[in-house]
Amino acid sequence: MRALVTGGAGFIGAALAAALLARGDEVVALDDLSAGDATRVPVGAALVIADIRDGDALADACSSIDVVFHHAAVKSVPRSMNEPVLVHDVNAGGTLNVLRAAERAGVKRVIYASSSSIYGGSDGSPSYEDDPPNPMSPYAVSKLAGEYYCRVWSSLRKVPTVTLRYFNVFGPGQPADSQYAAVFPAFISALQRDEQPVIYGDGEQTRDFTFISDIVHANLLAADADALVDGAVINTAGGDPRSVNDVFRSVSQVLESLISPHHEPERLGDVRHSLADPTRANELLGWKPEARWEDAVAATVEWFRTR
Repeated sequence: MRALVTGGAGFIGAALAAALLARGDEVVALDDLSAGDATRVPVGAALVIADIRDGDALADACSSIDVVFHHAAVKSVPRSMNEPVLVHDVNAGGTLNVLRAAERAGVKRVIYASSSSIYGGSDGSPSYEDDPPNPMSPYAVSKLAGEYYCRVWSSLRKVPTVTLRYFNVFGPGQPADSQYAAVFPAFISALQRDEQPVIYGDGEQTRDFTFISDIVHANLLAADADALVDGAVINTAGGDPRSVNDVFRSVSQVLESLISPHHEPERLGDVRHSLADPTRANELLGWKPEARWEDAVAATVEWFRTR
């Protein structure tokens, strides 16, 4: 298989590119390097430096491609509150560009990386793929718009698509050098500097954290699945929700840190609880999360500790 990974210099994209290469696939990684890092792109993958808002660059990158794994996006709820137009243009408009380029190139399937944020949170009960969406941030709206574009392109038989709704992915390689850093790298990097990590709100908000290796596996299964998955939307989640306070305690334990966190007010657009029902992933892809929480946290901390 010849694969194009948009956002291929990012956290998830680079891990996916490495897994594709390891099984013998050819890989083209496309990234504008605004958030990605060229050094993350694994040896053996061809790097194309381009923006997904550039239709001509996408058309060239899609030439002779079998499957597109679309991960390029502005991936931050807080940033979307400050820069909603940029987030819309990249996430929604960029996804439309990817689909148009894939259609013209005769790509066999596009796998779209969506987000649990489209649900808008829950009361603690699981979110199902057929639940009405309730986006609470411009980021969530932009990812939902991308889902709808994928659904239309599949239904019109322009190009088959599979949408994977990610729930709070974490693991080795996740960037910490941003004001919008996710909770794991933010906590780890602060504790390594002997600083107090910031927890927004009371820390009892919960997330269905999913380890990076499980997300990569879901993508590979989606690429190889039969036509029954075309047009499907599929939750991919760890199935073991944890509070932000739980994450802090787990990271502190591995680092043997006694530093206490600093609390700040809740952020606009953040949801209180997020939990997935993963049944469809198992039924359509034969996928279920395999990473154990303690092992995943230890591996993540160790990666940051060695850098």
